[in-house]
Amino acid sequence: MPNDSQQIVNKAWNFAHVLRDDGLSYMAYTEQITFLLFLKMADEMTKPPFNRPAILPKDLGWESLLAREGAELELHYRRILEELGKKKGMLGEIFKKARQDIQNPATLKRLIVDLIEPEKWSSMEADVKGDIYEGLLAKSAAESPKGAGQYFTPRELIKAIVDVMRPGPDETVCDPACGTGGFLLAAHKFVAERHGKELDPDQKKHLRTRLVAGWELVPNTARLCIMNLHLHGIAADPCPIRSGVDSLAGDPGERFSMVLTNPPFGKKSSIAVVNEEGDLEKEDTAYERQDFWTTTKNKQLNFLQHVRTLLKINGRCAIVVPDNVLFEGGAGETVRTNLLKQCDVHTLLRLPTGIFYAQGVKANVLFFDAKPAQEAAWTRKLWVYDLRTNLHFTLKEHPLQRSDLDEFVACYQPGSRHTRKATWSEKSPAGRWRAYDYEELTKRDKLSLDLFWLRDQSLEDSDDLPEPDVLAQEIADDLQTALDQFTSIAEELKQQEESER
Repeated sequence: MPNDSQQIVNKAWNFAHVLRDDGLSYMAYTEQITFLLFLKMADEMTKPPFNRPAILPKDLGWESLLAREGAELELHYRRILEELGKKKGMLGEIFKKARQDIQNPATLKRLIVDLIEPEKWSSMEADVKGDIYEGLLAKSAAESPKGAGQYFTPRELIKAIVDVMRPGPDETVCDPACGTGGFLLAAHKFVAERHGKELDPDQKKHLRTRLVAGWELVPNTARLCIMNLHLHGIAADPCPIRSGVDSLAGDPGERFSMVLTNPPFGKKSSIAVVNEEGDLEKEDTAYERQDFWTTTKNKQLNFLQHVRTLLKINGRCAIVVPDNVLFEGGAGETVRTNLLKQCDVHTLLRLPTGIFYAQGVKANVLFFDAKPAQEAAWTRKLWVYDLRTNLHFTLKEHPLQRSDLDEFVACYQPGSRHTRKATWSEKSPAGRWRAYDYEELTKRDKLSLDLFWLRDQSLEDSDDLPEPDVLAQEIADDLQTALDQFTSIAEELKQQEESER
């Protein structure tokens, strides 16, 4: 991030600490910044050198905030949020169900005058102001993981995934659980940087308005995503992000050439709706969909089935899945069997622990291509890269870097997968990259894809154990995962007993 951008992020974050003392969470603070940033930029666009027509009524614009103080300012700001939430397109989506959460009018005034007003946001390159906003989102996720971590995939992992997927200028890229838009922005940036100079006018319009699309169930998170896209130069009407919509509830009918996604962690599915107050209401149930191979309450298995539906023929997918999706029996085996037969499941990246804000997560990235119907299985060979065994990461002391994924990207051979070569062999037992034929996979119990072969050095030599704090965190993560699973089982048993009474 450029130094100027970092300075603005740091300045904005100093305000966050002030508002934290007033009882405002970091994510709520970032949301208020979203509202004020939009109002300021809308005002800037009406002035030189842009001179565009105003998209906001004068009495709801930025200057109307500058002209007010105290309680009058607080009441007027609340009115602005309410009125703009009734608008259509990206504007209405950004302000949908918006609330004025800054209780102290003096603090609100400082935020307007000292943080937002001095900067010429619209004159910044899209990447610069986007970097500033991404910096705020990253800090929010790091400081309040329980509230934000579920929507925030490590950006270095996203970069590596997009580097091997290589979206092109004519693609349509979808994320059905888009959070703050990390995958969509990375895909947009990849196309802009790789192909920007050679795009024709139609492709430039496609890049700006139709390249990316997504769903986000939580309205507050959706608004952060939409603003994130807006600040990076993405503008479309209708809005490319469907806010407050449970993407698993049904087949949307749209098909995409690429799906990049990290669905929410947690196994249990629930039908979710947003009520009139903007709050989520959930009902624990399974999704009955004719396009699914099986009916299950497992959220991850449902997302895996859902993304397959979203793909065009020969469409490509990269999806983050927890370990249980790879080995779980019953519905899990049914989903894996059908996925291997009807799609070309060609690559699996085993991710290390300690890289997600959610604790205790053991996850993988599954790469596959949708294919037309045929009798024979489309999957011929599954290549696996093990980035987990004997590797230890933490969010703060030893965070995952893009360079940690360089060997995986090189082994993946994007654009020429037929030239792949294993780094593992009996003579090279430490190699992290090897292939399994389809016939080998079908002989495994429950068609498990939980594949590993490297020796865990910590089990053989205590000198190779990770540092005590890392080891303690890994133990805590495993215990938390087990506790979550037991809690889920206990809830299901309780519901089963109640239904039998």
